[in-house]
Amino acid sequence: MTRTTTTDAAETVATAQLAQGIERIATTPDWYAPYRISQAIKAGGLIHVSGQAGIDERGRTVSDDFLAQGRQAFANVERVLSAAGASLADVVKVGIFVTDMAAHLDDVIALREEFLAEPYPADTLLEVSALAQPDWQIEVEVTALAR
Repeated sequence: MTRTTTTDAAETVATAQLAQGIERIATTPDWYAPYRISQAIKAGGLIHVSGQAGIDERGRTVSDDFLAQGRQAFANVERVLSAAGASLADVVKVGIFVTDMAAHLDDVIALREEFLAEPYPADTLLEVSALAQPDWQIEVEVTALAR
């Protein structure tokens, strides 16, 4: 009897996904790897980017300023899209999660204007009680066309 290890099973799943046209997208460093999260998945002509926060390449929150965190979150989205061969111009859907909607709605609109262009992508904006780290105020996820 052959014993299958967790590593063997993961490799089998990864091989099957690749055969189905599912590709994992990562940047270096990949600050999501320890959490078993892909930065993005390319599948079915789309790129699904996981939520990106206002953290730098060392995984540290860039500032306690909402706009600084938002700009970094969008820069991180751009970085992941670039690794997948796409850009913000390819984004068709945005999800923005904030911890204080009343205080930052105008800031979110400013960030959309700064990073996105006509035709603006579909968007969902949600207020959440908390994000993964207590100092995070915004997280941005997107779906983009794969080119």
